[in-house]
Amino acid sequence: MHPILFKIGPLTIHSYGFFMALGVAAGLGLLYRQARRRGLDANRLIDAAFYIMIVSLVGAKLILFLGDFSYYASHPKELLWIARSGGVFQGGLAFGVLFALWYFRKYKLPTWKIADVVAPALALGHGFGRIGCFLAGCCYGRACRLPWAANFQDAYAHSLTGVPIHQDLHPVQLYEAVLNFGNALVLYLLLRRNKTDGRVFSFYVINYAVIRFFTEMFRGDHSASGYLFEGPSAYLSLSVSQGFCLVALAAGLILLRVFAKRSSRG
Repeated sequence: MHPILFKIGPLTIHSYGFFMALGVAAGLGLLYRQARRRGLDANRLIDAAFYIMIVSLVGAKLILFLGDFSYYASHPKELLWIARSGGVFQGGLAFGVLFALWYFRKYKLPTWKIADVVAPALALGHGFGRIGCFLAGCCYGRACRLPWAANFQDAYAHSLTGVPIHQDLHPVQLYEAVLNFGNALVLYLLLRRNKTDGRVFSFYVINYAVIRFFTEMFRGDHSASGYLFEGPSAYLSLSVSQGFCLVALAAGLILLRVFAKRSSRG
């Protein structure tokens, strides 16, 4: 792990921030290219993306705060630390989607056609973000004895994120990074052949809900989000994030059915 990517004099480049920026740049680049290819107002979409990211960050922080209210009520300053508490992604996604729907309606933009273009870009950016998580030590996994286990040894990262050091842990951040990159590729291929507005975005919601529900089983930092039900093992428990996944999965399936019906009506 390398929480500090490199230093140039007084300038310190943190790996988490660097890969977040890289993910945003990659996502926006893909979004801009695909928007222009489909005759959409690419510049307007880039403006919208900027506002949506701000709203999403606020939403992610809010859900994080509500999920562990007692801790963050006592340590409110930690909500401002990106490296220690970036937020709950599903909360950010929900807030971002609601704001995007309002924004697109206000400016009379084709909502679901744009959502389809956004989907692979979002998955791509998220994949880079998870690499940043791994290097910084946040969103860490639970203990394991597998040959590919990660063993974090940086005391500075431990002080920032609470990641256990000198212990073999699931590299769950990399699990999710690989799955997000795979999701981005699948969605990109679907987009190239898509003839039904909203279909690609529906698959994004479904795919990510499944990805996150699966990877949550290997997370070891649930003190940051809490449990809806804590069973005798991680496989028999339900975290707050997994609860959001079930809601998202249902919503994605409903959207997919609605758009399929619209397509069949011609």
